[in-house]
Amino acid sequence: MKIGAKYLSNNKCEFTVWAPLKKEVNLQIITPEEKTIPMQQLEQGYWQITVDHVPPGTRYYYQLDEIGSRPDPASHHQPEGVHKASEVVDHNSYTWNEKNWQNLPLEDMIIYELHVGTFTPEGTFEAIIDKLDYLKELGVNAIEIMPIAQFPGSRNWGYDGAYTYAVQHSYGGPEKLKKLIDVCHQQNIAVILDVVYNHFGPEGNYTSNFAPYFTDKYHTPWGSAINLDDAHSDGVRNYFIENALYWFENYHFDGLRLDAVHAIYDFGAKHFLAELTEKVAALSKEKGRKFYLIAESDLNDVRVINSPEKGGHGIDTQWSDDFHHILHTTLTGETGGYYQDFSEFNQTIKVFRESFIYDWKYSPCRQRTHGSYAGDLPTQKFVVFSQNHDQVGNRMLGERLTALVSFEALKLAAAAVILSPYIPMLFMGEEYGEEAPFLYFISHGDPNLVEAVRQGRKREFAEFHKAGEPPDAQSEETFNKSKLNWQLHKEGKHKVLFELYQQLIALRQKNPAFKQFDRKGIKISGLEAEKLLFIHRWYGDNQIYCLMNFSRQPVTWKADIPNGTWNKQLDSSETQWMGPETKLPDSLYGSKELTIQPLSFAVYTT
Repeated sequence: MKIGAKYLSNNKCEFTVWAPLKKEVNLQIITPEEKTIPMQQLEQGYWQITVDHVPPGTRYYYQLDEIGSRPDPASHHQPEGVHKASEVVDHNSYTWNEKNWQNLPLEDMIIYELHVGTFTPEGTFEAIIDKLDYLKELGVNAIEIMPIAQFPGSRNWGYDGAYTYAVQHSYGGPEKLKKLIDVCHQQNIAVILDVVYNHFGPEGNYTSNFAPYFTDKYHTPWGSAINLDDAHSDGVRNYFIENALYWFENYHFDGLRLDAVHAIYDFGAKHFLAELTEKVAALSKEKGRKFYLIAESDLNDVRVINSPEKGGHGIDTQWSDDFHHILHTTLTGETGGYYQDFSEFNQTIKVFRESFIYDWKYSPCRQRTHGSYAGDLPTQKFVVFSQNHDQVGNRMLGERLTALVSFEALKLAAAAVILSPYIPMLFMGEEYGEEAPFLYFISHGDPNLVEAVRQGRKREFAEFHKAGEPPDAQSEETFNKSKLNWQLHKEGKHKVLFELYQQLIALRQKNPAFKQFDRKGIKISGLEAEKLLFIHRWYGDNQIYCLMNFSRQPVTWKADIPNGTWNKQLDSSETQWMGPETKLPDSLYGSKELTIQPLSFAVYTT
């Protein structure tokens, strides 16, 4: 069932809302002419009415018995914020110029995660368009936008969205978002949207006034869970599944990143994720264009990405937190919190070889056995990164790797991600070593809620034994500190790092061996004590061989080089990359003694 205000044409609009326990629901038109119209009750708790004289831009509420006027839970636009009237949007009014855009193959993507509000000084969709040439120059061909569902105020990460269908007004609203995606497609850039189907934000969410959107059967970090398998759950499932289709159909997104699917609780015979995958696959078939689903999952459970034939949910790919965590601890030496599970270099070798470190192994942090084996799955089933919004922003001071490790280690982190057998994702600014933090920020209107957030952050960091006060999330200064410093990428070591990222991405894109995701064409090996990692990939006659030294000391070893003569393509220890001067030869063959500089990498091809 399509829900929300569906503008038909000629100032005619169909309104549909799900309110299964209500005895009466009225449509309250606010503008252009105020009037109240009783809605007709349909099957399964839906109410509907088609109304004339409703032009695009019309403001409206729903009147609920004994409760009063409330915005539409499936509102497509909230121009006055989360507490005010919803607005009718004509999705057919935008003229798309993307021609025959068909999406990019997932395995070809170089993903770049960005936050609309802090990516540019203006903090808008339109301002991102001016940076697309920069992203193309870098080599990025897919951007992943952090959540844009309407949240309170104008500053938020996006995970406090109260209206799952409404485009954040302060970013530019529906029309500007379409323009951004349209221009991206014209420049051969795919666009992925981060969506939140595990909770609603705490301010401005009126869904429970309409229907049982929540259940007390399960609890999440945000309170009661979304009701996906309890009484009246069909309407809740429809709400979120229709939302996914809505973003693909009306905004032409190419993929959705599903936030924290481990907090989506469903013990029914068909899991919500499996049903979502089915519906998205049907839409892909109908449109003749592939739409992707990418899961963030803390489960290390291959059921998320296994095919339905193997009893899985069929999600296209998922984030690998294990990859981030072992890379982070290896480079920084941090072992607090969940990092305590990641301390041995053989785990680095394993995560490159098998995707998960915890594959039904005991986790000291969780104090239980965790995960499942993923080493037989194609490697494009995993997205990897050295930084992202969570891993940076959930630190008390929001430090990026730039503030935590040396320049040599930053270069090595870039290579580990981009040269990995997986799909690489960058976090905005990492490509030039952005020095500004990425902090947690909000702009809630409820003073009590603001104070609750402040106290919650203090408690959270106290558990990690962090001394001092976290930055005030409500302060505009905290938000402004998180904006990128665009001049940096043209200066000194930042310029060098940017150029290194360019070279790494170009290597990945031009060598067919990097398009080989079958593990039969990938060999990962290493020396644990020396902290050396070797990546050998091949496809046809094209082969690549990567050497990475994660030790803080030079390492000399008797190398067993794969057959053939190998020519060096890139070496981070060379002086052009501000390295200490390389000790590796320009060509490799046979078995010989080699020395590699600390925290460095080199790439050879045949």
